Amino acid sequence: MQAPKGTKDVTPKESYKWQYIEALAREICEHYGFREVRTPVIEHTELFLRGVGDTTDIVQKEMYTFNDRGGRSITLKPEGTAGAARMFLENGLFNDAQPTKMYYLNCPVFRYDKPQAGRLREHHQFGVEVYGAPRASADAECIRLAMALLTRVGVQNLAVHINSIGCPKCRPAYNDALREYLRGRYGELCEVCKSRFEKNPLRILDCKEEKCKAVCAGAPTILDCLCEECEAHFAELQGCLTGVGVAYTVDPFIVRGLDYYTKTVFEIIAECEGYAGTVCGGGRYDGLMAELGGPSLPGVGFGMGMERLLLVAELSGAQIPAPRRTDVYIAALGEAARAAGFALADELRGQGVITEFDHVGRSFKAQFKYADKLGTRYVAILGEDELAKGCAKLKDMATGEEQMLPLPALASVLKD
Repeated sequence: MQAPKGTKDVTPKESYKWQYIEALAREICEHYGFREVRTPVIEHTELFLRGVGDTTDIVQKEMYTFNDRGGRSITLKPEGTAGAARMFLENGLFNDAQPTKMYYLNCPVFRYDKPQAGRLREHHQFGVEVYGAPRASADAECIRLAMALLTRVGVQNLAVHINSIGCPKCRPAYNDALREYLRGRYGELCEVCKSRFEKNPLRILDCKEEKCKAVCAGAPTILDCLCEECEAHFAELQGCLTGVGVAYTVDPFIVRGLDYYTKTVFEIIAECEGYAGTVCGGGRYDGLMAELGGPSLPGVGFGMGMERLLLVAELSGAQIPAPRRTDVYIAALGEAARAAGFALADELRGQGVITEFDHVGRSFKAQFKYADKLGTRYVAILGEDELAKGCAKLKDMATGEEQMLPLPALASVLKD
């Protein structure tokens, strides 16, 4: 048996890397005042049709959707924001003092896409969401938080790219200008982009087809069409980023692949040997709450793929600390010693000592070989003589030195 295409197991030899990044993410989010949330892996399909947008690649090409036994259309979560917004509304969190700042970690998301390095059909996201904060300082805080994590992990050669895609007041004028430009090259577009031409031409800028990219290369930019409010918001964002030392590039062709975005959109790009591309993306979505039937509340956030982050960290030469090795292996000889050794292991673990014990029935010699493979610091030898004295012979596996110690004294020595 094999795992389905586009999925990947995390083995005990790799899980410590995930745990290290998770711990950093939790620590940094705590410093920024974000609290963790957890949402279901399945949602009603309507949530993504209304929230993500029915003209997006995610909805049109990539979602895992099925009818359950009750005939309801259910979708495996393709991204984190829509589910977080639904949770915020359903639980009445908008009644609390705002803003609400939250994050999700190792959120499984599913997209039927071509598997590639760092991007699987099932992957896991770290993301943050801020609701009820209209100022661009919230956008800048999200970007700064993402940069803090990437830097702490050890990812190098990072570049922040930002854009504003306007709001419902100024975007219609840009859509008209974009249609006018594209009309002359309509025949060169892919069939999906032709279907987007009238309804949502902005999505054409996000197409991955090379011929559509070539058509869009000379398209007008939305920055020339921003209203006064959006211009002021974008200027505030740039000022906030400059104020905290975050270098950035204004990239007018970033639109992101989700319809809920308004005003700020951004990507953080990493370049290292073996990879060059986006490691984090996000933006503002001031209309999402109202679109889902809630009050009109602004929002901003980002998503970061954990698999891609781990890939880029390793390619960047990041030093992820190895897991703490086993402190002691209890090598017992004889059934009476096994019973005492099993109880001793339990006692040592209760005092914070990483302890291993033989559950296979290995010979005394084989137990030492196994302890050596584990990289154990010490072996505590427990036989009939040691048991009669209420002691254990403690062997240092690095130096070979041995000492006889009373059983109650083992924990203090092993914790040094």
